[in-house]
Amino acid sequence: MSPLLSLCVFWLLPLVLMLQEHPPLDHGPRRSVPYGDNAHLFREEGVFNYSTMLLREDLDLLVLGAREAVYALDLNDISKKLASVKWEVTQQQKRECKNKGKDPEVECKNYIRILHKMKDNRMYVCGTNAFDPVCDYMSYADGKLTLQKKGEDGKGKCPFDPFQKYASIMVDNDLYSATSMNFLGSEPVLMRSSPVSIRTEFKSSWLNEPNFISMAQMSESKDNEVGDDDKVYLFFSETAVECDCYNKLVVSRVARVCKGDLGGQRTLQKKWTSFLKARIDCPVLESQLPHVIQDSYRWCDPQQNWKTCLFYAIFTPQSDTVGLSAVCAYRVSDISRVFAEGKYKTPVPVETSFVKWVMYSGEVPVPRPGACINNQAHKVGITQTLDLPDRTLQFIKDRPLMDQAIQPIGEKPLLVHRGATFTRIIVSKVQAADGEKYHVMYIGTEEGTVLKAVNYDGEMFIIEEIQLFQPPKPIKILKISDVTGQLYAGSDYGAAQIPLATCERSLSCVDCVLARDPYCGWDRVVGKCVSLSNSSRDLIQSVKEGNATLCPDTDPVKPMNCSIWPGGNLKLSCPSPSNLAQIRWQLDSHPLIPSARFQLQKDGLLIFNASDSDAGRYRCQSVERSKTDEYTETVAVYHVRIAPAGSGKSGQTSSQTQEGPSIVGLQAAVGLLVVALLALLAWNFYKGHLPLPCGKNNGGQPYEERGLNSHITYQEAGRPAEDKPLVSGRDSSSNNNHARAEAASNNAEENNAPKVNLPSLQYIDDESEI
Repeated sequence: MSPLLSLCVFWLLPLVLMLQEHPPLDHGPRRSVPYGDNAHLFREEGVFNYSTMLLREDLDLLVLGAREAVYALDLNDISKKLASVKWEVTQQQKRECKNKGKDPEVECKNYIRILHKMKDNRMYVCGTNAFDPVCDYMSYADGKLTLQKKGEDGKGKCPFDPFQKYASIMVDNDLYSATSMNFLGSEPVLMRSSPVSIRTEFKSSWLNEPNFISMAQMSESKDNEVGDDDKVYLFFSETAVECDCYNKLVVSRVARVCKGDLGGQRTLQKKWTSFLKARIDCPVLESQLPHVIQDSYRWCDPQQNWKTCLFYAIFTPQSDTVGLSAVCAYRVSDISRVFAEGKYKTPVPVETSFVKWVMYSGEVPVPRPGACINNQAHKVGITQTLDLPDRTLQFIKDRPLMDQAIQPIGEKPLLVHRGATFTRIIVSKVQAADGEKYHVMYIGTEEGTVLKAVNYDGEMFIIEEIQLFQPPKPIKILKISDVTGQLYAGSDYGAAQIPLATCERSLSCVDCVLARDPYCGWDRVVGKCVSLSNSSRDLIQSVKEGNATLCPDTDPVKPMNCSIWPGGNLKLSCPSPSNLAQIRWQLDSHPLIPSARFQLQKDGLLIFNASDSDAGRYRCQSVERSKTDEYTETVAVYHVRIAPAGSGKSGQTSSQTQEGPSIVGLQAAVGLLVVALLALLAWNFYKGHLPLPCGKNNGGQPYEERGLNSHITYQEAGRPAEDKPLVSGRDSSSNNNHARAEAASNNAEENNAPKVNLPSLQYIDDESEI
């Protein structure tokens, strides 16, 4: 085995061993919510890429950045546009961009990428500006959005490429940004723009082909016993320098810098002296390669110390062979401890002409390299980073990478999901009826859906998956407003808004409790599933166990009457209230066994080639198991009767369609019609009214093969309609009828009945027309 391959195997071995200890948590959503259900949508024709958002709760606004436009939307209903401003590139800028080899209609536009609030209530906004990034100041007053058109240079603040990943945050009017400094994207940088510009070194040991993800500020100086400084954390992925494999290996990182960093006096002038980075792991079974971070969200309780803050992050595989996305959570205190106390990695040249990174075991300079200026530094006369000795600065310049990897809480993911790839995550905290507070995760996907999930004592439960955009477009940004209780999402297609609490989707007490949504509970008085925040009464809720035994008895389901011809087809509708439930059918209180004639579908039951024995009382039940018990609910009840042949009416149905009589009846009718037709033709030939056929009959029309099975669909209760047996004729459902004919033919073969092809006939209302 070559040294390079040996090194890769050695580096990945601990990860593989860790994966074997933790089985995956592969979960599906309990409920799937279709597009447009209870959502507000916003988009304008010709405008795309609604991927930048700023919540201005002080102004009741959602400021939305798109391609060459910024919108001010009503925070309570984003479908209402209050103001907008265009920010388009000039024709000259577009020509210059095109001359650089870029697409003039796609890349050579101004994509809004940065929107931040400043202390004076103005907004700082930056755009790609046809691969020449520029920034400006924007204000909202008297119902209007106004750009000041100052045109500040955006290099290092905003990406050149509209499709390049980036990150930014505004801290005390200082913009921290992670992007590329040049047109080619080959000079990645983490930079603070003002008042003193500080950035990273252009060295692969600092940033090696990174994809920047997100940034967050931590107020670690508050009540800090060692006098530490506030910090800014950066999450990104990059090609691993510590594993020089044949193929590039991408790893996830978290880096941090100190807010008070001013750079060094001689070494690291105007460069970060506090830049440290560490690998961040999210071990997922089935993957031999580490998953790659795609987004992160910082959650902090304002009433508690910063050490209780958490980072939630989503990870996706870097190999197409693994279809699992994951969510991992990390304590800020664990991350801080690695940077404050952990070992460093150091590069060591080896004989095979490449650099090997190993744990540094030598003497560490004092003050500690990469540390913020704290009480210990003050004791030795160092009050700012400009006072740091060159030995400390040179050490951190060569060794910014920590040896220890940061592991998630519990050393395993909170959620592993097989399905649409995760793109974004945001978290809200809510207090349930049991008095405990739960973190509800909202996870955006590549297919334009949002998963709503909660972790209950190690058990991850996906409450629902909501389709926000149609056609499906990847979710590019998520925001939550605690003021309005709404979730906001952006994609290339548009922006969407949905409430955090969607209790009205549960129509029964059992359904409401089994949803295990900490926002919702069943109100006995009004008989509805309502939000806890909107009710002062004690509600029935059991989020940890899904215990619905306290639910009152439900009213019996009103039966629906329906009928069908002998030999016809019938569909009885039964939409399942839950993806986790099983649907069971009963016929006259006996379990219905699926067969060729009784086919169970996701939304109902199909009865083929009905006979007299199929009449009776059909009951559809939803059976769902929680952690405590199994709960059965009756969803629908049908009284089915077989209509006698030749009867004019076959009973009351709900949303039904009768398309034809039985096979036997039609055989007799067709036989009589054929005899009559032959007699009529013979009479006309005898009288000379028709010439004898000598060859091809050009005027004749071929008979069409039509299915003769009835098809009844039940979609809504309480809509009686008169059903009249019809002989199957030409209609828009010829394909379906043909399929039914085949099914009937197959059933005939099974019963050794003769297979016949019957002509298409129309319903005859008056016998005198024959």
